[in-house]
Amino acid sequence: MNKLSKIIVFMIIINILNVNYIIGAQYLYQVKNQESGVESSISTVASPSFTFESEAQVLMEPSTGEILYANNETEHMLPASVTKVMTLLLIMEQIDGGVLDYTDTVTCSKNASEMGGSQIWFEEGEQITIDEALKAICIVSANDVTVAMAELIGGSEENFVMAMNAKAKELGMENTHFVNSHGIDEEGHYTCAKDIAIMARELITKHPNILNYTSIWMDSLRDGTTELTSTNKLIRFYDGATGLKTGYTSNALYNLVGTATRGDTTFISVIMRAPSSDIRLAETKTLLDYGFATYETKKICSSNTILEELNVNKNINQKLETRLEDDIYSLMEKGKKVETEQIITYNEDLIAPIEQNQVVGKIEIINKDNQEVIGQTNILANNLVEKSNLFDYLKFIFGKFLLKV
Repeated sequence: MNKLSKIIVFMIIINILNVNYIIGAQYLYQVKNQESGVESSISTVASPSFTFESEAQVLMEPSTGEILYANNETEHMLPASVTKVMTLLLIMEQIDGGVLDYTDTVTCSKNASEMGGSQIWFEEGEQITIDEALKAICIVSANDVTVAMAELIGGSEENFVMAMNAKAKELGMENTHFVNSHGIDEEGHYTCAKDIAIMARELITKHPNILNYTSIWMDSLRDGTTELTSTNKLIRFYDGATGLKTGYTSNALYNLVGTATRGDTTFISVIMRAPSSDIRLAETKTLLDYGFATYETKKICSSNTILEELNVNKNINQKLETRLEDDIYSLMEKGKKVETEQIITYNEDLIAPIEQNQVVGKIEIINKDNQEVIGQTNILANNLVEKSNLFDYLKFIFGKFLLKV
């Protein structure tokens, strides 16, 4: 047997035994540090001191989930119509998931038409579009439309409420239990300021189109015959306000989860059990003012940034191109600078075949002073890498042989 024949036989045996035959350098596990300078560090900020008349407050930065101020944040309280943040989250999941469209219609049931409190007097059998339903819920907190949407999605409001509680559990809302979709006081229906911030963050970061509705001050339905004016005065009277939801009952008092954006920086504020509408608005402004005066959010890395090309196990002639899944933002204390490093970690099982958009690793932005992670995202495969077959190996070997001849 000549030399070339021996090589071919050897390659056949390797392929049959499924041995990992690698040509070139391997990157099954890689850690890369890259120093950079960014304005950062929130750990040195002194805790703010406020005198609030409301009973619970939270200020959160949503891209990081960092809570910047909290008081009585886990105490169980009545949310009133702030409940509808979870209802809106489940509606938007259906829309963004392709199950519902803004042009689809919802029909009012007898049950929905009999809802009290805030409403648009939705009549049994009447139909409106999902777009109009969102306006009714977000602008005037319509309980009748809320129940109709819950019935449309869940088949019944009871089923929809089960989905609300399942979502709350998924999000880690440990001090929340929903009994209805609208927020009218009922036994066993409660949440807390921290959990409200958590579900608000999920809504505005995963489904930002909702802000097209929560930022509306005035609109109308039914060909202009039903006028809508927002219950959230923050929209009109605060620079950068985008939402989100008010709530009031005589037992819950005045609640407000507010959102505002200036530039790349967004904050979520939560005020619960304020003694009046004016006080909940003023205290919301105080929290947001503190956030914008003290912090800013900066983009460190952009989504879809191409990182590098890697050799992959069980592929002999194709490289894996990697990219970032999401933008990476970091919450910065204004005027502070710290040294950071990027740590890139690839999975230990980078073996062909690898699908496009498959998660193949992660990138973390580390504060070098305290080694805290200040931002992270997944690394994805930017291209399909197929498993090499016997023909690919033979082609490679013949190529190498011919180059030597």
